[in-house]
Amino acid sequence: MRIFDPHIHMTSRTTDDYQAMYASGVRALVEPSFWLGQPRTSAGSFTDYFDALIGWERFRASQYGIRHHAALALNPKEANDPRLREVVELLPRYLGKDGVVAVGEVGYDSMTPEEDEVFARQLELAREFELPVMVHTPHRDKVAGTRRTLDVVRESGIDPAMVVVDHLNEGTVDLVADSGAWMGFSIYPHTKMDEPRMVEILRRIGTRRVLVNSAADWGQSDPLKTSSTGREMLGGGFDAAAVHTVLWENPVAFFGQSGRLVLDPIPGFEEDDASDGSGAPDASGALFEGNSVLRGERVR
Repeated sequence: MRIFDPHIHMTSRTTDDYQAMYASGVRALVEPSFWLGQPRTSAGSFTDYFDALIGWERFRASQYGIRHHAALALNPKEANDPRLREVVELLPRYLGKDGVVAVGEVGYDSMTPEEDEVFARQLELAREFELPVMVHTPHRDKVAGTRRTLDVVRESGIDPAMVVVDHLNEGTVDLVADSGAWMGFSIYPHTKMDEPRMVEILRRIGTRRVLVNSAADWGQSDPLKTSSTGREMLGGGFDAAAVHTVLWENPVAFFGQSGRLVLDPIPGFEEDDASDGSGAPDASGALFEGNSVLRGERVR
């Protein structure tokens, strides 16, 4: 399987995860901005965070043979903090940069007026920069949150084909399917969506406009859930072409609307030709700001 994980928070993961992901077939990903768990107290912390997503994290992924892209936004949870409203005005500085392929995650956490305002403004920015949008649906009141999300998307005038509504389940998928937006599903160990349920949804709705992701972060999650979903599809009667559509062609089509995807193999990691076959760093001397992912000299 060749896999493009369209939603994963690698800032929270280790280099061991990158190595395991490469071995499982992951060759590209999108890392959206999100809540780090500890509340941030100033817009400056987002400046450093955005810089890390398009700098260090992009470099770190490349050392494991994976193309890293970013989606940038003020996330819904922190949209409620008045100290962070300035972040929305910082975004234009970043949305035109290489490697930024979407605005996200935007949307709702608690469905407050503050979230309404920030959501609508970031949809405006997406239209201005001609970027796709990744929308986070709330963990609570998901049906109401999804309906409200689709209302705001319609009111914004953005083409629904430029929007993926994520973290869907059996109760919300039909709402999004009928809207013309893309449908995103996060496969988790114990919450959100699991592999057998995902296969049943695919049997019912087909593979068009579907993005399957791991959304792995600092919580209980698994960066290999994309590959396990592919195996579940194969075991459930889908052929290899359908798996390729869901795990590679669909995310390429959606984020390709940005015009900024870079998907050619990283030198030293040509398909099935990594230096040691495991996704270990090939360029042992590569540095970012004087730092190597090897954390010392390689033993020869």
